[in-house]
Amino acid sequence: MADARGSTAQVGAWAEMRDAITTRAVLVMVGVLLLQLGFALSYMGAFHAPKPHRIPITLVAPRPVEASLVARLNALPGDPVHVTAVQNRAQARTRLLERKTDAALIVAVTGRTDTLLIASAGGPSAADAAAKVVAAVERTQNRALTVRDIRPPAEGDTRGLSSFYLVLSWTIGGYLAASALNMAAGSKRPTLRRSIVRLAAMVPYAFVSGLGGAIIVGPVLHCLPGAFWELVGIGTLVVFASGAVGVALQSLAGTIGLGLTILIFTILGNPSSGGVYPASLLPPFWAAIGQALPPGAGTTVVRNTVYFDGNNTTGALWILGAWAFAGIAVALLAAALRGRRARTQSR
Repeated sequence: MADARGSTAQVGAWAEMRDAITTRAVLVMVGVLLLQLGFALSYMGAFHAPKPHRIPITLVAPRPVEASLVARLNALPGDPVHVTAVQNRAQARTRLLERKTDAALIVAVTGRTDTLLIASAGGPSAADAAAKVVAAVERTQNRALTVRDIRPPAEGDTRGLSSFYLVLSWTIGGYLAASALNMAAGSKRPTLRRSIVRLAAMVPYAFVSGLGGAIIVGPVLHCLPGAFWELVGIGTLVVFASGAVGVALQSLAGTIGLGLTILIFTILGNPSSGGVYPASLLPPFWAAIGQALPPGAGTTVVRNTVYFDGNNTTGALWILGAWAFAGIAVALLAAALRGRRARTQSR
């Protein structure tokens, strides 16, 4: 009798385990594992060995040495810098503040001390790397180098990372809000009307998120002072783009769509964004995709708006707008096609 009861208990436990660990649960766990490993691979692959490659540098030098110096710097092993000569210091400074270059080397007409202009608010890593490369070359020529930072980060943004973390919070908030809307409906594939409602709901959420982020980095922490309403607008666009893509992918693939959104925005987008290391210090894959994804475009727009009067932001704004439009289009098209298919089958 005792053996029978024990056997019955074992069968019951096994049945309960099978009921708890379904095929769907196993597949979800496998998906989570792949995202976890992808996270590790992407971040460590991007950051484990930063190496300068074609850092843009502007050169101002006396005519007799200009061409030879450009050739010497551009011929350095590994192509750490890409040098463009201009006529005078004013042009070099303008290029630096317009974000067309990461540093400007001013070669002294007399004496042996040259000047390197940087704007570390645009990314201290690139400025530091440019300074190290140029300083090494200067030492081989028995020349000294003075580094002048003409646009440093704000006091509350010591390492210039606040733009990156702000955009990171906005993108994560956007796709988590989309996921919350999906879960609130029981993870059902949305109808066309429901997709319109979800996308419409993302608009006030995106605005409040943009406003909240601007308040935190401005009046509260003084990380990114100034350009308050510009940051509100940028945040609204970033959050809506992230949310719209989340709505679209979950409409297409259900729960898997959330994983795809995390893949695009967090696993691929964040390490390649230029927030920690710019494209000139990243491996080729991450350097190539960074500015085409919302985290990279958003970081560029925030930095250049706060520190550089909005210079060189047009392309990044178009990228964000394109992601937002694509999210809307895919979400509505997927719902419309699904509705048409359902009507056809019901006839």
